[in-house]
Amino acid sequence: MSLIEYQGIIVTYGYLAIMLGTFLEGEMILVLGGFLAHQGYLSLPGVIVAAFVGSMLTDQMFFLLGRFRGRPFLRKRPALLNRIARADRLLTRHRVPVTLGFRFLYGMRTVIPFALGLSSIRLALFVPLNAIGALIWASAGGSLGFVFGRSLSRAIQELGRHEAEVFASLAVAALLLWAVLLMRARRKPPPI
Repeated sequence: MSLIEYQGIIVTYGYLAIMLGTFLEGEMILVLGGFLAHQGYLSLPGVIVAAFVGSMLTDQMFFLLGRFRGRPFLRKRPALLNRIARADRLLTRHRVPVTLGFRFLYGMRTVIPFALGLSSIRLALFVPLNAIGALIWASAGGSLGFVFGRSLSRAIQELGRHEAEVFASLAVAALLLWAVLLMRARRKPPPI
């Protein structure tokens, strides 16, 4: 595939990819979207809107899952109970700030809306707080990628000058990561 074809794919599917990428912990996708906006492939407002919509819909889905299927869902997935308990502790002390900012809490992005669905918070309160939080998150992440676009462009150019060293370093890092993951997998007891 040529560079022009890649650019066409980014322009055609970039916003959709950002929207879908926000389904999980989508910070890197969002920052990359901001970077692509800096490079001129996407628009920053479009990146922010795509991330906002994807994040908003995802969190509404997890809230509604918690509200309408929460207990049966947890009975089938007892491993989630510790994360839900942690989310409940946070929400008990700081309900509104956590509801606004849970997207910035790594590893809690899908758990907190689910826990909120299990809680007594009204949908009429969750929706506007979720929208405000999604807008803050999308604006901050997209803008971060855009602002650091120049620095990233320079770093990429510099990496191109040291391509062999970069490739060797990445290969060694990948092998080390693979070895660590393999050792961890061997230490874990098999599931019952």
